[in-house]
Amino acid sequence: MKARFNEIHNAEELDALIEKSSEQPVILFKHSTTCPISAGVYQEISNADADINLIVVQHSRALSAAIAEKTGIRHESPQAIVLKNEKVVYHASHYDVTADEVVKSSKF
Repeated sequence: MKARFNEIHNAEELDALIEKSSEQPVILFKHSTTCPISAGVYQEISNADADINLIVVQHSRALSAAIAEKTGIRHESPQAIVLKNEKVVYHASHYDVTADEVVKSSKF
């Protein structure tokens, strides 16, 4: 099965996802549409059987900054972050992002 992407655009959606992480794991994926590394990592994470909340950094720079501020994880792109109980339980960037690790860390 392939990833199910849901693009988010603003801090209100992010806050709702952070709250939702108390009930189920939440995956955030920051993606740059102009970066070849990000394109390759997007293909990799597309193999995850998971719901993935997509942040296209060119469309949502303020949201990308808000994620860094709320999680304490410095912004990079591409970047995957998994939240559980409103806390970061996994993060990786560039070629360290793998579908298997994202899925494994998003299990309760």
